Amino acid sequence: MSVLLEQYRSRLVTAAEAVKKIKSGDCVHYGAFCGAVYDLDKALAIRVDELEDVKTITTIWPYPEVPAIVQADPHSKHFKFQTTQFGAVERRMNREGNCWYIPVQFREQLKYFTQDVKIDVAMLRVAPMDKHGYFNLGPQVSDAPAIIESADVVIVEVNDKMPVVHGMRNAVHISQVDYIVQGSNHELPTISGKEATEVDKKIASYIVERVRNGSTLQLGIGGLPNCVGSYICESDIKDLGVHSEMFVDAFLNLYNAGKITGNKNLDKGKMVWTFAMGSKELYDFIDNNPIHHVCPVDYVNEISTIARLDNFVSVCSCLEVDLYGQVNSESAGLNHIGGNGGQLDFVLGSYLSKGGQSFLCTPSTFKTKDGTITSTIKPTLMQGSIVTVPRQVTHMVVTEFGIANMKGKSTWQRAEALIEIAHPDFRDELIKEAERMGIWKNSSKVLV
Repeated sequence: MSVLLEQYRSRLVTAAEAVKKIKSGDCVHYGAFCGAVYDLDKALAIRVDELEDVKTITTIWPYPEVPAIVQADPHSKHFKFQTTQFGAVERRMNREGNCWYIPVQFREQLKYFTQDVKIDVAMLRVAPMDKHGYFNLGPQVSDAPAIIESADVVIVEVNDKMPVVHGMRNAVHISQVDYIVQGSNHELPTISGKEATEVDKKIASYIVERVRNGSTLQLGIGGLPNCVGSYICESDIKDLGVHSEMFVDAFLNLYNAGKITGNKNLDKGKMVWTFAMGSKELYDFIDNNPIHHVCPVDYVNEISTIARLDNFVSVCSCLEVDLYGQVNSESAGLNHIGGNGGQLDFVLGSYLSKGGQSFLCTPSTFKTKDGTITSTIKPTLMQGSIVTVPRQVTHMVVTEFGIANMKGKSTWQRAEALIEIAHPDFRDELIKEAERMGIWKNSSKVLV
């Protein structure tokens, strides 16, 4: 029997046996994205009455159902479920009082877990061990290397369906693993982007007009990024590269259309990203495909890394913008919607890139639950809203009415530019508010 096989067998336990290593008061990392544990979560939920004050941490809970530990402990008397980003499930749990958000700069998370947050037990879902004793982390590396390094106990849940992805610090060796659980091979969670609206299409058309041959793209999930990708597929734009926090189906479509060649001045020939979520076709595409280069988030989202890539184009969504140019992408007042991810990093890095551009996109209006239509461009951000991108940093703001460039503009010029891309029904009101706020004077240019 080989040494590796002996090590494997000596560490192989059931999920129920593995979670016995978790004690009251422990901080437990649950993995992230498609690497969030599934069977171990269910096994830990069974121990609910045995444990007190167990804090769990993840970055996006990817499954449609709430975690088993939350189902078993809906009033959070035993488990505190925490996350550094918010998806649909986290939003629902947060409203119900059993999910807590950890504000972060995504690129800093490796440092958090080696310097500021003590992880007692790390649990990650991984691909089967290879002949060299490595478990591939799959389509997510993000902060996993630091979590593995800092944890007292490391438990891996093996999933035979986990794609094997090439990259940097993208695997954990059996020598770093304390317990191995053969999982139930639950399917990887898939997500599909929303269909692009007519507003999305208009916004996308403005952005695509500004994309140059040889640009490097960062796109997120949703109807708008997919629409940007579709419009590029139909255009003459070519020789694109990928350097993106998230790898999404829009990139797969661009690659299949021959638009992505990886002809960039850093990591040439590689699609670089830190996590992927999307369709099964997306996971099949990245599985053991050497064109992909998954890396820790402190490399992918590092501002100086982004700045080294010429003609960088970042496309992100936001919720509201005020007349000073402050951008909120996280909350509707006190109602928490999402995390900031790497939005600020990509806005900063893109502008430092030679020829770089960042686009923060929002429809000009939003319909509230009671049917009221409100402007997403506001005099000031709603009380309780989060400033995701400060006014000094904002570059391009885009609505279906055009693009407003914030760089180098005075307060009244910013207000004017933003009012020009606001919905016409709200422009007069915005001008009056800008006058009241002292950023729209008689000497200011009047809109035609």
